[in-house]
Amino acid sequence: MVFYFTSSVVNPPYTIYMGKDKYENEDLIKYGWPEDVWFHVDKLSSAHVYLRLPKGVAIEFIPKEVLIDCAQLVKNNSIQGCKMNNINVVYTPWANLKKTGDMDVGQIGFHRQKEVKLVLVEKKVNEIVNRLEKTKDERYPDLAAEKESRDREERNEKKAQIQEVKRKEKEEVKNRKDAEDLRSYSSLMTDDKMTTNEDGNDSDDFM
Repeated sequence: MVFYFTSSVVNPPYTIYMGKDKYENEDLIKYGWPEDVWFHVDKLSSAHVYLRLPKGVAIEFIPKEVLIDCAQLVKNNSIQGCKMNNINVVYTPWANLKKTGDMDVGQIGFHRQKEVKLVLVEKKVNEIVNRLEKTKDERYPDLAAEKESRDREERNEKKAQIQEVKRKEKEEVKNRKDAEDLRSYSSLMTDDKMTTNEDGNDSDDFM
C-alpha cells in the first residue's frame, strides 16, 4: 500500500507519497522516478516520503511552501521525531539513493553526499499536517508498470525529438541547395552571358 497526498499550497498542486512500511519502502526505492525527491528525518527512524516534481524542475526550485509540507509530513511520521522540536529533515533526488545487498530492509545510503540537503523543522504545525491528511489516498499501485510506462513515454519523446532534428537538418540542406541553384541560374541570366538577334538574322526558321 502507498499513501498519496496532495500539496495544494501552490498551483498546480504537487503529489507527495510514502510507503506503509519498510518493506514497501524497498519498492519505492527500486521503482522511483528521476523526478522524485526523497525525504527522511535525519538520524532518526521515519517514513520515506517522496515528492514528485514536474519534468525539468530541479530540486533547488521546489517551492518553499511545498518543501515545508514535505518536511512536516516526514516529521509527523517519525515515532521519535514527531515528539521533538528543532529536527533536521534530509532530502535528495531519488537518483542519489544508494542501495546495496548488505543493507537492511528499508535502509539506504547516498551516492554523493554533497547532493543531500537539510531543512530545519522547528515544531509540528498541526494545520499543515491536518490539511495534508485530508487529501490522503490509499492505493495499491503497480509501481513497476508505472515506471515502465513513464520510461517508455520518455523514450518516445526523445525519439520524436531526434526525428524532428533530422527533419530540420534535411530541410536546411534542401534550402541551401535551392539557394545555390537560384544563384547559379541568376548568374547564367546576366546580360553579358545572354545572346541576341542583333546580327540581323531574324528568321524563325530553325532548320
